Amino acid sequence: EKIKYAEENLFIAEMGKHKALSLLIPKVTAFGTYNRFSADKFSVSGVMIQPEQSGTWGIRADQAFSLSARELDALIIAGQTVTKSEYDLEATKSDFILMVATSYYDVLKAKKALEITAANVERLTQYRNSAAKKVKVGELTKTSLLRADGELSGARADYLKATNALVLARAVLIRITGIEENFRLKHQERSFPDPDSFEDLRMTVADARADLKSYEMQTKIARQNIKYVRGAFWPNVGLFAIYNGSDQNPPTATLNRESVLAGVSVNFPFFEGGLRVAELREAMAKERQARLAYDDLKKNVDIELRGAYLDLETQRGALKYLEDQLIFAQDNFNAVLRQYDNGLATSLDVMDANSLLLNSEKNVAEASYAYQLAHLKVRKSSGTLLPFVAAGREK
Repeated sequence: EKIKYAEENLFIAEMGKHKALSLLIPKVTAFGTYNRFSADKFSVSGVMIQPEQSGTWGIRADQAFSLSARELDALIIAGQTVTKSEYDLEATKSDFILMVATSYYDVLKAKKALEITAANVERLTQYRNSAAKKVKVGELTKTSLLRADGELSGARADYLKATNALVLARAVLIRITGIEENFRLKHQERSFPDPDSFEDLRMTVADARADLKSYEMQTKIARQNIKYVRGAFWPNVGLFAIYNGSDQNPPTATLNRESVLAGVSVNFPFFEGGLRVAELREAMAKERQARLAYDDLKKNVDIELRGAYLDLETQRGALKYLEDQLIFAQDNFNAVLRQYDNGLATSLDVMDANSLLLNSEKNVAEASYAYQLAHLKVRKSSGTLLPFVAAGREK
């Protein structure tokens, strides 16, 4: 809906340009009248004063313009508005792509979290069964079995939460993209090419970010609007040309059947109670607002780009350490489980090892998807997301 809305804004801007262009083209109108009277009338001297029927027709051409050529300023503003709408559409598409990517990774994270919780339930079920056997033979006390049951119940609750979280994440993705409800996602591991250095991206962001270019165009529109408003202080000139034809029955000797005329009119409102001065000051204030908004967005974009780039560096480093932690947690859990089977570790040791493994699996899954999403956020912040996606579709 947002992309369609932006496309309609672009269409409206294009129609506005056509409207501005129409002001530079003369208006041509045709007219005609037919009159029928109850009776013809004559004066005492025999001169006809009312015919039985009469008619007039003709064509008129009019062209009005300001001596300041403000109509050209209006056409320039309309063209700049079209360009701004194109930038807005591009920015909307970029925001939409990032929104879809975020929702896509949310579904993958929810799916991975469900798989992790399912594996945790399976591990704790096996551990609970093992603890029950040891309790029967007297190797463990009843409290160890109760602890295992408690941990298993908590794992099942986490599994239920993960299931509902996946359902919600899928619903959000369906809402954003409009795909069918029984969709299946296929995740392919791929390595994103590293973006340029931060300073290089910072130097090119003003030329790449569509929203920045839109705000810059808005400042140009506001500046051009000042010229347009100043044009109201100049006189307006109107040109017209008329062709008239007429006929009546019965005709008279003085009937003028055809006439052609042309003329010029000048209109100069020299006093309007300060209206034009107020409009000029308003236009100048809007131009200052546009410049301030552009400067503010430019600073915010710089912070956004810096934050996205630092987040990418953080996710890259964190993912490496979390993957190492997962390897250690898996080895630790397997070792503790063997010690537990041989009576060298307690149930508390097993629970601690399982908690470490569970947290490590969740952290790696979240960091992996966050790292891939961080790449896209850097490209979104630098204004290169759309070209990056287009290049990926061509491959």
